[in-house]
Amino acid sequence: MRDTSCDPIPATAPPAIVIGAGIGGLAAAMRLGAKGYRVTVIDRLDMPGGRGTAISEGGHRFDLGPTIVTVPQGLRDLWAACGRRLDHDVTLVPMDPFYEIRWRDGSKFTMCGDKAAMAAEVARLSPGDSAGYARFLRDAEARYQFGFENLGRRPMHRLWDLIKVLPQFAMFRADRSIYAHAARRVKDERLRMALSFHPLFIGGDPFHVTSMYALVSHLEAAFGVHYAMGGVAAIAAAMGRVIEGQGGVLRLNTEVDAVLIEGGRAAGVRLAGGEVVRAPLVVSNADAGHTYDRLLRHAPRKRWTSARLKRTRWSMGLFVWYFGTKGTAGLWPDVGHHTILNGPRYKGLTRDIFIKGKLADDMSLYVHRPSVTDPSCAPAGDDTFYALSPVPHLGHDNGVDWEAEAEPYRQKVVKVLEEQLLPGLSSHLTSSRVFTPLTFQHRYLSPYGAGFSIEPRILQSAWFRPHNVSEELPGLYLAGAGTHPGAGLPGVIASAEVLGKLVPDAPLRATLPMSLAAE
Repeated sequence: MRDTSCDPIPATAPPAIVIGAGIGGLAAAMRLGAKGYRVTVIDRLDMPGGRGTAISEGGHRFDLGPTIVTVPQGLRDLWAACGRRLDHDVTLVPMDPFYEIRWRDGSKFTMCGDKAAMAAEVARLSPGDSAGYARFLRDAEARYQFGFENLGRRPMHRLWDLIKVLPQFAMFRADRSIYAHAARRVKDERLRMALSFHPLFIGGDPFHVTSMYALVSHLEAAFGVHYAMGGVAAIAAAMGRVIEGQGGVLRLNTEVDAVLIEGGRAAGVRLAGGEVVRAPLVVSNADAGHTYDRLLRHAPRKRWTSARLKRTRWSMGLFVWYFGTKGTAGLWPDVGHHTILNGPRYKGLTRDIFIKGKLADDMSLYVHRPSVTDPSCAPAGDDTFYALSPVPHLGHDNGVDWEAEAEPYRQKVVKVLEEQLLPGLSSHLTSSRVFTPLTFQHRYLSPYGAGFSIEPRILQSAWFRPHNVSEELPGLYLAGAGTHPGAGLPGVIASAEVLGKLVPDAPLRATLPMSLAAE
């Protein structure tokens, strides 16, 4: 029989709405299309991708958010569910090495996928930690199998789902922080940082988030670190084409004002201009806080009330400087695609960012140089960069005034880069653009300008996180960073997989409500 899984959805198919064209929302739309729904994706930006969009300036393409793909199989499974092959639509390039970590004393640590090379790298940096490192990797694999393949890819919206796995959480000492776990395995503080910093890339404080995040070390070793040619925006564009090929619609430059309710169920959305779009199934890829505090502001809420959301711990904010350089393609030959520059403090800096809400004078930076891999992102002979610094979100009592602090902080970033990575940078600068937590708040409607939604602490993960099937409104589902399993490309892709297990296959014809309640 002919495979019809990638045929366009008929006009008689039941409609569904996805709020937000971030990667999680696009993945959810693809899953719904594969289940027979006629999907409309609505987003306020001018291109799909959400935080994974890009901007162009002076011949440079700046990838605004995520820069790596760590579990390409998740994307391949998503494409396969739609009757397609990812590698026909997206070109993924494996990174070798994955990234380099540098400290102010001049020492370096290079992460790669070769086990023997990694063992040699650990022995070079800290000879006495080789056995502990090997044990840490065994810990990471066990936590990966349980935390990602088991919990991360199935629904966690019933309390019984949590109760069943509590013994495993106890066995893995999930109450212990990832830093504390690394500290039990290795003695060198640099190696402890290298094994524990990963939660920062999904908005978590390594000194407080669960040791389950050791799984990232196995995830990198098992699947590698990849870059999508054209950036993550190219993945988003390809996802949009799949959705349209299914018969779905992307409505860009369009903002959703509220989820509409009839008979105690989701019944569609009202747009900012007043237009009503009907559907008995609504998926929100907007931040979970924005979904409940804004889009459901007229609905009674039992769990995710405004007061509860204010008590929630949010991920840190991000200061990101996007910049282009002229005539530097052969300059700084030791600077690769991904570099992490450590400041003089690790624990103290993360405490300033997450607990005190203080903008410190020192900083640690993630530096992205995609032009060494992808010439399309910069003019010939030039380079495209971004430098990312974790900073406090906007919700602290002593919040940072970014209108005043953005430029002085950027100058501090320039100083760190010139001293530690890119000497003479100032004389080569061309294009320049800065994003602060204020940008995240306005562009992405992110509560407190948080970079990664709700912080993934143990009591804000799995069942404790906003559920994929809304606790507040039947017919409403959630995808993306703020719901289960969490932030990061693997997380938001998995959130759509979980959603696909919760949403029933579409009936042959839609049963639409006859009217919508006026608000």
